[in-house]
Amino acid sequence: MELKAELQEAAKIALKRGDALKVSTLRLLLAAVHNEEIRLRKALGVEEIQRVVSTLCKQRSESIELYRKGGRDDLAQKEEAELRILQQFLPQPLADQEVEALIRESIAELGASGVQDLGKVMKQVMPKVSGRTDGKRVNQLAKVLLGG
Repeated sequence: MELKAELQEAAKIALKRGDALKVSTLRLLLAAVHNEEIRLRKALGVEEIQRVVSTLCKQRSESIELYRKGGRDDLAQKEEAELRILQQFLPQPLADQEVEALIRESIAELGASGVQDLGKVMKQVMPKVSGRTDGKRVNQLAKVLLGG
């Protein structure tokens, strides 16, 4: 089943079950997907939809951090619940070992020798890990592996 259809079906099921949080989260996600389709003037593929989901997850993570700092645990808990719902529609995250292997492979292919080659390595690795790990984490690992 296509991912967009899967999202719509999950929203219908949540609506029938009376799960208000899941319904609102999935409607927000479907609206974001729709807006991106309008912006790009085409139907989104699975990877593009996962990128939208990933963006919403990142927003939730940032909000959770800010709410915790502000002492608003009630709002942070709501954001965490939304984050768990959104993460169901992302592929399994890569382990650090898998990311390291991809970075080492790219370093070898490019003949990268130091931190000055970080941009080249990142440019090659990011499409391979898109939506499956955080770019900051990839950057940190690449710096370490390049001796930075």
